[in-house]
Amino acid sequence: MPDQPSRSRLVVLAGPTAVGKGTVATCVREQHPDIWISVSVTTRPARPGEIDGVHYHFIADDEFDRLVAEDGLLEWAVVHSAAKYGTPRAPVEERLAAGVPALLEIDLQGARQVRATMPEALMCFLKPPSFEELERRLVGRGTEGPEERERRLRTARTELAAEAEFDVTIVNTDVETACEELVDLFRSGTSRVNS
Repeated sequence: MPDQPSRSRLVVLAGPTAVGKGTVATCVREQHPDIWISVSVTTRPARPGEIDGVHYHFIADDEFDRLVAEDGLLEWAVVHSAAKYGTPRAPVEERLAAGVPALLEIDLQGARQVRATMPEALMCFLKPPSFEELERRLVGRGTEGPEERERRLRTARTELAAEAEFDVTIVNTDVETACEELVDLFRSGTSRVNS
């Protein structure tokens, strides 16, 4: 029988745009339903195939601003100088209090905020095998126009430089392998690996 994840562990998964955070989180959701994955809120429109409440909660700017004003978000940021993203606080705190292992899939700014407010969280950096592969994935996604792709690639260069701020790094060469490495962090009790 495989090891069960540690109870009430919070792992934060962050990395540059197009590195595959969402794909790896989907793999965890499908193969390890015992790990709860937070669903972020965002003001950006849904991409083709995204489902409200599964991939994100798609909300209006005024609703997002209300959550910020009421301290209803664990972290939040304006990403790529455009849309707002945030993690609703209450569901995360409820799962951890109930002893459920929880995963946050968020951007770099959000990860820094979580580090400040929840220093016990394990911070995991997902990185691509190379910058060229990251660029290929972003172009291959086909969800952004040329101007938005360039903005995201500029942001990605900055985000890649933040790897040392994280406790653990996983290289996303293969989604299944990255998924299992991430799940292993819940089981292992790993705290600090990167130096």
